[in-house]
Amino acid sequence: MLISGKDRSIVSWDQLLKSGNRIFIGSGAAVPNVLINDLIENGSSLRDIEVVHILTLSDNVWVEPEHENQFKVNAFFIGGMNIREAVAEGRADYTPCFLSEIPQLFQEGILPLDVALIMVSPPDEYGYCSLGVSVDVVSAAVRSAKYVVAQVNSKMPRTNGNSFIHVNQIEAFVEVEQTLPEIPLPVFDGVTERIGQYVSMLIENGSTLQLGIGKIPDAVLHYLSNHKDLGLHSEMISDGVIELMIKGVINNRKKTFHAGKSIVSFCIGSQKLYDFVDGNPHIEFYPSEYVNSPVQVARNDNMVSINSAIEIDLTGQVVSDSIGYHFYSGIGGQVDFIRGASLSKGGKPIIALPSTTRGDETSRIVSHVTEGGGVVTSRGDVHYVVTEYGIASLVGKSVRERSLELIRIAHPKFRDQLLSEVRKHYWVPEYQENTPTSVPELGSVDLKKFNFGGGDYVLRPLCPTDERKLQEFFYSHSKETLMMRYNHHPTQMTREKSCSLVSVDQHRDLALCFTGNDHLGEVIHAVGRYYYIDSTNSCEAAFVIRESKRGEGMAKTLLSEMITIARKRKLSKMIACVRRDNKPMLRVFERAGFVKKPPEEFGEINLELSLEA
Repeated sequence: MLISGKDRSIVSWDQLLKSGNRIFIGSGAAVPNVLINDLIENGSSLRDIEVVHILTLSDNVWVEPEHENQFKVNAFFIGGMNIREAVAEGRADYTPCFLSEIPQLFQEGILPLDVALIMVSPPDEYGYCSLGVSVDVVSAAVRSAKYVVAQVNSKMPRTNGNSFIHVNQIEAFVEVEQTLPEIPLPVFDGVTERIGQYVSMLIENGSTLQLGIGKIPDAVLHYLSNHKDLGLHSEMISDGVIELMIKGVINNRKKTFHAGKSIVSFCIGSQKLYDFVDGNPHIEFYPSEYVNSPVQVARNDNMVSINSAIEIDLTGQVVSDSIGYHFYSGIGGQVDFIRGASLSKGGKPIIALPSTTRGDETSRIVSHVTEGGGVVTSRGDVHYVVTEYGIASLVGKSVRERSLELIRIAHPKFRDQLLSEVRKHYWVPEYQENTPTSVPELGSVDLKKFNFGGGDYVLRPLCPTDERKLQEFFYSHSKETLMMRYNHHPTQMTREKSCSLVSVDQHRDLALCFTGNDHLGEVIHAVGRYYYIDSTNSCEAAFVIRESKRGEGMAKTLLSEMITIARKRKLSKMIACVRRDNKPMLRVFERAGFVKKPPEEFGEINLELSLEA
């Protein structure tokens, strides 16, 4: 039974709605199910009511076939199996739109609203109710609709920020207690954990985060417990943020926009999360047009946006809302935050996804977008793509480099096929012979962080996309360095030659590098490699360090890692040949346990380390 917000008289649905009107249904965990059921029961004479909404955690009864004469559903985000089925069968519509721009559709009369059905907390002593766990586009619906009908729920948390509506804005209401829907905490598998580890390595102390919902965002949060001074500016949060906020890892101290506050527009999770946001002064809820605005997002320095995808092609085009012609979800806030992060000073837009689906039978990294699939995020927007096989950096990369980067993090069983496909379009030249390979001996995450001379560096395998970086590394060497490394003065490192040096079968040979980031992007500072010798089950090692980084420990660390990997591969020995006058290099080998072996060539010393002890 609806009660008038003005005089507390009984209100019928016929007083508020006419056939053919458009209504809005509240979002996420704030779906006013009692209102909807009452409308179905007591508004049965109404026909062709258009229902608009985003993600709804509900049984979505309004979309069932028995109500198709009463309701016509138009979803901005497809959530729930029955809505997905209705869209696929043509009984419901899907309208793609950036989440930040949905409020404009209401406010500018493109999709004018007659009634907004929402859920709120009871009013405070000043007459203000809270929109609670879903401010998002609900706020715009409240401001735009002719009438607001509210389900007043004593179990709705009172959230802070721009989340309040006064009772005089409510035309009619019902007071009914309703437990908020919960989603189970995700269970991590090995793939999800590795993705979480890789993404966490891209996040620097002091960054501000945007995360979605699901296993991958929660896995990322799980691996951030040793980070410091993180902030939140995210369209949504889930349970994963609670522990990090309590520990002070997420404290918002370094934020350059809304310093000291976590800024969100809605939350979905367990009752523990709903209790956590209830009256919490450190978390503020704002409308989607504000939180998701790329301009506002970019006001956060070091903004890190983490989103997922259904598939991504080898040029970097991201498909997120459909599987072929089958619409699956929606655009949501992915593009809003990716654009905002790319505009942010020090920002990092990241797409994170498993490399395969359907039990490793289908690659999610594809040579071309599946027919019917919709590109949500363009190839120009994505900076990083992460799978369980590593991190692909796409920003500033050519189509050839992008292809090789993405092949490197694809599932190994699909890499040869993907390389063959891109060759058809001449994206990758014939002299690029090998598909990228990983170094499993480095661990499930084949990246390691080190600090040398007060700077942070990453140890990782050399890969085909390093061709240009290796060229730059070569041309940075002095004549003396070139003589010490190559025993002559090479004057050119062609693309073909550089390509051959970075296209390594890492399961047989080994090539590692130390990289750092400066104003030029990622730069190689050291390279160490060994070549396998079949006849003796041994390997020959060599490495070279950038002149400005010598004496900081890179050579020692590289050699130590190479020795460890060679031992794990059960090689019998490691040998090296060093110029007699290269005293620093000789000391590195000798301190690692290498001994001199005859014969001594003219000007060169042979060294050997037994690996069988």
